[in-house]
Amino acid sequence: MKSASNKPRAGAVRKGRKGPQVASGGQGRQALEGRKPTPKAEDRPYHPAGKRKAAAERFEAAGGKKKTTRDGEAPRPQQQRKAKSSDETEVVTGRNSVLEALRARIPATALYMATRIEYDDRVKEVLSLATGRGIPILEVMRPELDRLAGFDSVHQGLALKVPPYDYAHPLELLDKITASGRMPLLVALDGITDPRNLGAIIRSVAAFGGHGVIVPQRRSVGLTASAWKTSAGAAARTPVAMATNLTQTIKAYKERGVFVLGLDGDGDVSLPNLALAKEPVLIVVGSEGKGLSRLVTENCDAVVSIPISSSTESLNAGIAASVTLYEISKLRAAAKKK
Repeated sequence: MKSASNKPRAGAVRKGRKGPQVASGGQGRQALEGRKPTPKAEDRPYHPAGKRKAAAERFEAAGGKKKTTRDGEAPRPQQQRKAKSSDETEVVTGRNSVLEALRARIPATALYMATRIEYDDRVKEVLSLATGRGIPILEVMRPELDRLAGFDSVHQGLALKVPPYDYAHPLELLDKITASGRMPLLVALDGITDPRNLGAIIRSVAAFGGHGVIVPQRRSVGLTASAWKTSAGAAARTPVAMATNLTQTIKAYKERGVFVLGLDGDGDVSLPNLALAKEPVLIVVGSEGKGLSRLVTENCDAVVSIPISSSTESLNAGIAASVTLYEISKLRAAAKKK
């Protein structure tokens, strides 16, 4: 004889501790219903638009006036490089870089020195300058200095904490150069993201009589500790300006009589005996892979190429800038002798 099944029949009522319960029907009805319309972005508190709306409402409640665009919507905040807080610092490493930073009296908060460091004339002068300015000198173990400077940095036993770099304004930099009676010679970077290239270019600008470097605010490297190190201290003597928009800065320079020369392997002007070398010049260097951007190229007065061997595809951005600066400085020196 077969035993009766314990499974309840469909529609049957089960009795439990909480009273009668329906076995199946109706329990998934809510899941079968259609979803409600998606709320607008500004009505969702977790959405950026909702956060902007809430901030605007709080501003109005506090007595402020809400700014709107022509369409009546609150304007979106501009995408700008995030400013560093006052307590953030950069670390300058290497004996030459630290020494030049101290000689230039760049504000510093602390000098870190490795234990049992080998003393030479540079280390002695660094200690003398730091002591004279009242900068705290902290002796630390090598592993701690490695961590502070970055494990890929060659600190040579010295590291200096300095505030974030204070960039100049491109037009103010040009005004300062012309007011001093000098013939402007500057280098602008277009899409260069390697700090070592920036450091090498700063070093070349200082070596060949240049007056400054311009970096774009976006998609470009800034003056980091690695750039400081590569510049071998030249960053303390060569001003670096930051352009909000490189193309607009180039146009403004051209309006003030500066000739803009872009560097490109396919340029239509050869570097040797460059006719514009004796004029106010802004050299624009592009990235090694992509070269100059389209808008920058269109606004250059001339696109200059450096003759190289056919077996070499291209030059590093720092080397290309160095060769061009040398040629211009040579032509200017020759013109002064005449």
